[in-house]
Amino acid sequence: MPTPPPADVLEPHATDEVETRAEFDRRLATGNLAGLTIQGLRLDLDPAPDLTAVTVAGTLFVGCRFASREVGADLVRRGANVVPPFSGLPYPTQPSHLYTPEELAAGFAEAGFAGMYDTRVYAHFRARGGALPDVREALGQRLHDHGVDNALADATRAWLAAYGPQSVVGIMGGHAVPRGSASYRMAAVLGWELARADRLVVTGGGPGVMEAANLGAYLAGRPAEELTAAIDLLATAPDFTDHDRYTAVALRVRERYTPPPVPRQRGAELEWARTGGLSIPTWLYGHEPANLFAGRIAKYFSNAIREDTILRLARGGIVFAPGRAGTVQEVFQAATKTFYGTDGASGAYVFLDRAYWTRELPVEALLRPLLAASPFGDLSSTIHLTDDVREAVRVLTATA
Repeated sequence: MPTPPPADVLEPHATDEVETRAEFDRRLATGNLAGLTIQGLRLDLDPAPDLTAVTVAGTLFVGCRFASREVGADLVRRGANVVPPFSGLPYPTQPSHLYTPEELAAGFAEAGFAGMYDTRVYAHFRARGGALPDVREALGQRLHDHGVDNALADATRAWLAAYGPQSVVGIMGGHAVPRGSASYRMAAVLGWELARADRLVVTGGGPGVMEAANLGAYLAGRPAEELTAAIDLLATAPDFTDHDRYTAVALRVRERYTPPPVPRQRGAELEWARTGGLSIPTWLYGHEPANLFAGRIAKYFSNAIREDTILRLARGGIVFAPGRAGTVQEVFQAATKTFYGTDGASGAYVFLDRAYWTRELPVEALLRPLLAASPFGDLSSTIHLTDDVREAVRVLTATA
């Protein structure tokens, strides 16, 4: 593998972006929008702004809706660049915010799993070629995923400013782990403990271990007994392939076990992070029902972007619960980043279930000598194997 790219290639760059109508109106009042990027705004709604006398040289309007086609054409004539939203797509080509569980589940009450927003987008994704879409669909998906990138940076900025990158912990593991199983309960307790220790829990957004970890973070403000009761209720629909029952019970748990309000002094803008954390799923795996316990959901079409994004964010360590090929892929994808220091310093690698990771899938035997040979020195001490959730939490909260 070549040497990693320079840091300035990977770090987010500041851009002058306008993503809310309030900010747009403030800028509009100055009479000058030159050089700005205006993203995903409904400029067709009353009161529709008068743009005829505004300077728009070099302004980029992406995914915005105007009162008429003539408005967009006039902007182009006066030096703006306009990338309109694509018609006929069930998803926005420039989402202005991360998804919420309510948005992904919209339509379930009326039409069940098949009528959910999440399912309808997946059906469209499959109908338009899946991972190999036609050109028009590919452009729509790429614009959507860029919007998610942007929204994710906005959503995590306040958390990272308050707690730093070493406070973000990834939790990986098998998607097929049944609700109510010992592994599921262990992952839920882990998410509960980490969120209570001011760690942002990040998962891949699927069922199994991932759902359990976000569930624990969702109920971090509630006593452990309520977490146990919530898991017991979820266990009445243990199999994610039973889509309607699986989703219905998740929504019932959300209704019954609402997280308590976050104290005002802790920052309302971080409430989502303290009540479910973050999940980063993909429609490539859209046959799996949505994980509805994350506070915010960065859902991508591109699985490659999604995988890299999870590992890039999780600078405070990663927990690997038992899993198969997908989890093992994530182990060594993360190890590559750590070995080369691609995203800066890494936290601990915590492997839950010592017997599994030393005998059934002995990845430790390869990972430890690999990290020992890192150009940044011997990093093998970052590897920890344990059967104890509280020991895992202790390792992950020792610093940051």
